[in-house]
Amino acid sequence: MKLLASTVSAALLAIPVFSKTLPITLDIVNAQGAPDGFSRSMVTANGTYPGPLITANKGDTLVVTINNKLDDPTMRRSTSLDFDGIFVNTPDSFNEGSSFVTTCPVAPDASYTYTIPLVDGQSGTFWYHSQLSVQYVDGLRGALIVYDPEDPLKQLYDVDDENTIWQVGDWWHNTTLPLLAGYVATGIVPVSDSGTFNGVGRYNGGPEVPFHVVNVVQGTRYRFRIINTSARNVFTMSVDSHNMTIIETDGTPTQPMTVNSIDMLAGQRHSIVVEANQPVANYWINAPYVGGDPTRNLNQNATLSRAILRYKGAPAEDPAAPMSLGPAGAALNALVEANLRPLVAAPAPEPDLNITLNLVVTAGKAQWNVNNVSYLPPEVPTLVKILEGANSADDFNVTENTFVLPANKIVQVIFPPSIDDEAHPFHLHGNNFWLIKSNSSEEINTQNPIKRDVAGVGSTGTIMRFSTANPGPWFFHCHIFWHFQAGLATVMASGLDETRKEVQPTKAWDALCPAYDALPTDLQ
Repeated sequence: MKLLASTVSAALLAIPVFSKTLPITLDIVNAQGAPDGFSRSMVTANGTYPGPLITANKGDTLVVTINNKLDDPTMRRSTSLDFDGIFVNTPDSFNEGSSFVTTCPVAPDASYTYTIPLVDGQSGTFWYHSQLSVQYVDGLRGALIVYDPEDPLKQLYDVDDENTIWQVGDWWHNTTLPLLAGYVATGIVPVSDSGTFNGVGRYNGGPEVPFHVVNVVQGTRYRFRIINTSARNVFTMSVDSHNMTIIETDGTPTQPMTVNSIDMLAGQRHSIVVEANQPVANYWINAPYVGGDPTRNLNQNATLSRAILRYKGAPAEDPAAPMSLGPAGAALNALVEANLRPLVAAPAPEPDLNITLNLVVTAGKAQWNVNNVSYLPPEVPTLVKILEGANSADDFNVTENTFVLPANKIVQVIFPPSIDDEAHPFHLHGNNFWLIKSNSSEEINTQNPIKRDVAGVGSTGTIMRFSTANPGPWFFHCHIFWHFQAGLATVMASGLDETRKEVQPTKAWDALCPAYDALPTDLQ
């Protein structure tokens, strides 16, 4: 009995005393909006773009109910919600939100509740978005911040709240069904009309939508949480006359690193500390982007992608300085991803298995291949197949590109150098990985690599390692969602027997697939 009592006490001590269950309701609705001045119908959470901010403390449990009220036939009308970067343990994998991998989409006029315990002491900067086809391009995306009241880096900043979140993203004037049809017909990925900063932007020839204003007080240090919610574009972040000290990358606290420019691929996040140490004035926050050939969309002007850092006491006007793309030449001190280090140094474990993934596009087509396979969503989700007894790769369609892995192993994934001119931000669902070799460098780092969940794959090659101690079918795909839709995806399915033992879905989850399968095509 003494042993039992001590075990229970230890377990209770491991649970933060401030843990709460947080009920959140999101009505997924079509709403008219004009983020960059061009009015169009959007897919939104609660009628806004970006969607409502979700906040929690580490150890809390998110209980997110979505009510699907979509009715616009120019966009997908079913939906599914993914919580990007959040760790999801095996027993909760059925609520992970990946359409046709861990769940079926939620049909129109239906509701579903995702229960997501925040596990392993995780905190940091995350986001949520639709995980059905390219639906989040139409607007269903928002920030999810998990605070750590005991943040080991809190002595570096004074303010960290809902006003210090920067969401940048690409934006299109057309809706996704015709955009996707154009991509399929030509093999040319759609080029965005504009970029948005906290939901507002401008395009060539469009109205002068007021820039988002970030208010600061001289002498105060701010933790700004930057999220690239794009489906394609790479944003380069800088603040005129100010340095940025990185203290978090994709939920991992980092050794503080001071830079003045940060490239962010789709899905990536960073926390930076900016000290308001300049004369009282207005300063540009630069957020230019690249993503395809801008001559394919003459609305695009990346220089217009920006916000204003406004000191208290400064006039309500644009900065006096000209708009620029940020620091250049000798003044540039850009982030090199390979130089990121975790706050707590730890070596990466040695791999038990090696997988090499070669990424190749089919010329002239909207088709990407991983090891000569272009991913296609199965009719029966991967997790359903596992629960029904799937035991090997032969039990999945070839086009599911599913790698069956043993539990409790370290898997090393090698992406050889490629000649593609666009880095592919590969994202692992439900888990993160050690970044052994960044695409930004030739360095191999096994001693103290950063752990993150989105990293670029491209010209110099990338090496990652992840653990299968958290069994389940986890999506591993390019976060350029046009490429994802074109097949640039795999599923890392680990510990199939363990998954069957631990996963006990609800009746509400069981009902999702029959309801979705019964829909006519135009409602899916």
